[in-house]
Amino acid sequence: MDETIEIKVTSEMAGKRLDVVLSEQCNDLTRSYINKLCKEERAALNGKTSKGNKKCKEGDVITLQVPEPTELEILPEEMNLDIVYEDQDVILINKPKGMVVHPAAGHYSGTLVNGLMAHCKDDLSGINGVLRPGIVHRIDKDTSGLLMIAKNDTAHNALAAELKDKKSLRKYVAIVHGTIPNDRGVIEAPIGRSEKDRKKQAVTAKGKPALTHFKVLERFGNYTLVELTLETGR
Repeated sequence: MDETIEIKVTSEMAGKRLDVVLSEQCNDLTRSYINKLCKEERAALNGKTSKGNKKCKEGDVITLQVPEPTELEILPEEMNLDIVYEDQDVILINKPKGMVVHPAAGHYSGTLVNGLMAHCKDDLSGINGVLRPGIVHRIDKDTSGLLMIAKNDTAHNALAAELKDKKSLRKYVAIVHGTIPNDRGVIEAPIGRSEKDRKKQAVTAKGKPALTHFKVLERFGNYTLVELTLETGR
């Protein structure tokens, strides 16, 4: 099934070419791949098929149809993976900051999946398709932390069920800007893709319910070190 990307042009984007706006807002797609999709008439401006060189105005709506790959288009890459635990069913990886978890259409190299394919060979579950073999859950590119990888479908289903039933404890430590007045509390608000910047997440009416518990560990002037415990995973 094709993925539909929709972007509303802001004042900062106005005056730029359609393909430039798409490449800036879709950092998981390469510029050359976006141009290829434009030539295939998969890009539209305000509902009408458009070329990549079309200039955008504030308030315009860009849509891009990204086809789901039908064949395996990613290759194994030897990497120095930080393996915390491994057995015949699962592998636990400490993902470093700056590494993307899995490839996206038009961007197939340098990801954790490329490294896993080299390390595990064919021993990865296929439930999540050709671009996400073994991937049960993920964390952002600039977040470091542990990821559970499934080597077979049975392990994948078991791990996914634990996540769904909230049996897996997920905690993060983060430094946030600003002083949090309370020592602990709960943040509950819908989180989704920002309407102003597609590369960012934000509290938005169209977002999905998100529940996070926080505890202040230390305060540094206008910054706060917090421990975050996830319930929803968003």
